[in-house]
Amino acid sequence: MANILLRNRDIPDLWQFETYVANGGYDGLKKAVQNHSPEEVIQIVLDSNLRGRGGAGFPAGRKWSFIPKDAAIKYVTVNADESEPGTFKDRELLEANPHQVIEGALIAAYAIQASAVYIYCRGEFWDLAHQLEERIEEATNANLAGDNILGSGWSCPVYVHLGAGAYICGEESALLNSLQGLLGQPRVRPPFPAQMGGGLYYYPTVVNNVETLANVPWILVNGADAYKEIGVHPSTGPKIFCMSGHVEKPGNYEVPFGTTFRELIYDHAGGVPNGKALKGILPSGASGPVLKVTEEVLDAALTYERVAELGSTLGSASFILMDEDTDIVWAAAKMIHFFKHESCGKCTPCREGCYWLDQIYHRLLSGHGTMRDIELLEQVPVQMAGLTLCALGEFAVNPVLATVRQFRDEYERYVTKSAEETVKEPGLKLLIEAD
Repeated sequence: MANILLRNRDIPDLWQFETYVANGGYDGLKKAVQNHSPEEVIQIVLDSNLRGRGGAGFPAGRKWSFIPKDAAIKYVTVNADESEPGTFKDRELLEANPHQVIEGALIAAYAIQASAVYIYCRGEFWDLAHQLEERIEEATNANLAGDNILGSGWSCPVYVHLGAGAYICGEESALLNSLQGLLGQPRVRPPFPAQMGGGLYYYPTVVNNVETLANVPWILVNGADAYKEIGVHPSTGPKIFCMSGHVEKPGNYEVPFGTTFRELIYDHAGGVPNGKALKGILPSGASGPVLKVTEEVLDAALTYERVAELGSTLGSASFILMDEDTDIVWAAAKMIHFFKHESCGKCTPCREGCYWLDQIYHRLLSGHGTMRDIELLEQVPVQMAGLTLCALGEFAVNPVLATVRQFRDEYERYVTKSAEETVKEPGLKLLIEAD
């Protein structure tokens, strides 16, 4: 299948405005503005069943439909924060195929009659952000953005905003706060971003991921039915999978939904280096539960629904592979340390829970662990899940519960080792009790 999103791999210099236009670029925006009403554009995207590619998988058209038509000011915000470990698809799109993202954002803006588009980039994207501003200027000079777009009477400028490199700002309400110049912390909801009082500057706002919007021009040009022929219902269309960790050919791979784990890992990404066995898969970076590799997992289809049945989540499809030599307890500890570092501290369950989980892992890895620590790793997450303001606290419990459940023997080996060392050095017992 020809690439829809990563067309830059098929068309040299696609980032250049002239090259993009020569290959059908901005035809989707022209078709939307000149041939369809905003309501019709929303319906086309609804019919395509395009789902958000940022992690939640929520239908894009439905999200657009929530925006009140009578609101005087409305915004589209592009989530280009991309801070999930193992995720690097949005960066390739913005660097090598930026006009397709800009076009998709403008189509979304036309559909809700937005007053402006803001592209929120993570702080480390400073070089990319400057390049993106040049691409926006090219589109504006061609009357595809800015004032009176294509003579329609509808105006919509596009702006780029840099964050400060905080994981939490990938959460949409924290992103909106940061964009407004406030602390990058999640808001209490409702109201939701699509409602008055919940969006950017408290006006109704659509927040979509980079990859989500990159799908939209193709849908407008080719139609919803053609899009639904790709993938499997209800996970339609292509998906970019980021492959990293113990994999022969790391990188981004665009494949249809419904491709199996085995096909993606072995046929496309070359399998595990040095012929080693695959032990675990993180299908959505650090935020999703690890999957212990079995034949059932490898033969499972890559869809939102099937991965959920396996006990994990597809999320942003940032695959991190772990081979047979991976220390799972160490890996889980690294993920918890990341979440502890990135927790904004606004809500107590996340702030305290991440801290204490990190402390427990420190005890285990330093040789001071006990069976009680393993019990605590199962109990502390119960005080976090469902009790936090945003999903970070929910994400933090996933590597803990999933690894304790599936690799408990590795945790118990750490405790056994700790007990043996205590017998050899009785003084360690005092350290354990003091800790």
